[in-house]
Amino acid sequence: MNNFVFHNPTQLIFGKGQLSHLSAKVEQYGKNILLVYGGGSIKKFGLYDNVMNILGEQGCNVTELAGVEPNPHLSTVRKGIDLCRSEGIDWVLAVGGGSVIDAAKAVAVGAVYEGDVWDFYSRKARPTKALPLGTVLTLAATGSEMNSGSVVTNWETKEKHGGPTTFPAFSILDPENTFSVPRDQTIYGIADMMSHVFEQYFSHTPEILLQSRWMESVLQTVIENAERAIENPHDYDARANLLFAGTMALNGFLPMGVVTDWASHSIEHAVSAIYDIPHGGGLAIIFPQWMRYVYKENVGRFVQFATRVWNVDPTGKTDEEVALEGIAQVEAFFKKIGAPTRLADYKIGDENLDVMAEKATPFGPIGNFKKLEAADVKEILRMSL
Repeated sequence: MNNFVFHNPTQLIFGKGQLSHLSAKVEQYGKNILLVYGGGSIKKFGLYDNVMNILGEQGCNVTELAGVEPNPHLSTVRKGIDLCRSEGIDWVLAVGGGSVIDAAKAVAVGAVYEGDVWDFYSRKARPTKALPLGTVLTLAATGSEMNSGSVVTNWETKEKHGGPTTFPAFSILDPENTFSVPRDQTIYGIADMMSHVFEQYFSHTPEILLQSRWMESVLQTVIENAERAIENPHDYDARANLLFAGTMALNGFLPMGVVTDWASHSIEHAVSAIYDIPHGGGLAIIFPQWMRYVYKENVGRFVQFATRVWNVDPTGKTDEEVALEGIAQVEAFFKKIGAPTRLADYKIGDENLDVMAEKATPFGPIGNFKKLEAADVKEILRMSL
């Protein structure tokens, strides 16, 4: 295990009816608020009205940034920054899923930065301050509600990058707010949170015994609750377990002392920067192929994954056979819940393999489990067709 320092300042407010805590946050952070949300589903299912009623009772002045895209656009972020500056915004409130929260984070840091917010995503600068940010989560997926990361797409240059931004000051997670999530978004969220754990689990760091068990338990919790939530969207307990699993998958708790990977996310970002596909769908396609490409770097880790997470019986099998069976279980699970398994499912062919490979590696080789050059990425993409 490596040395580490763990710090997460986000207050997590979890459970039924917890939106009532929003009133106290107005008293703490101010009454001039930028409300950030997506395509309007929060209005259709009543959450928008509930939020606005609470803010109205507190005498708030609410400016809205609506229409945040599933892969949030830099242009939308810049619009939010302009609103913060022109309206003298005190703090930002994101109501929605990970994309909405990612955009809100970018707005929060960009509003107090003299340069262009894209500097944070192109590795030209790191944020040192931000407007306070609160979130009301509606989708179990990205973990953005309790971490400082954010992913934004520059549609003009066809680049999609993650960058450090700011931790939410607080996040309100009511599983009932996820009941109305469409079936495909629930599936993509499941693939996304599992992929976050994969990125941290496949590591060469020795003696990460407790961290491994934590990661395995998160994966098993997702696997056990996925079909329940898909088949019965109003299953409170299944939704609650998925919601908490998604948060724990990427709030910094699991990888303490662990060297993580993140190559597959870079590859998916390159794909969706060009084709604008759902992030979770892209990860469901790419991850099994990444696994097949790199498993020989540490077969033992994949054997552990197969036997502990998927209960693969190793009797009479070689380590390689067990490892490959575990990878096949990942792909089979994604297919079983209705996630895509090939790029062809999005009508993506081999016409942009070189372009995507280069876009995945703009700052050099990616990953730590196996360092991947552009040629490696191209092969993984080819395997994913």
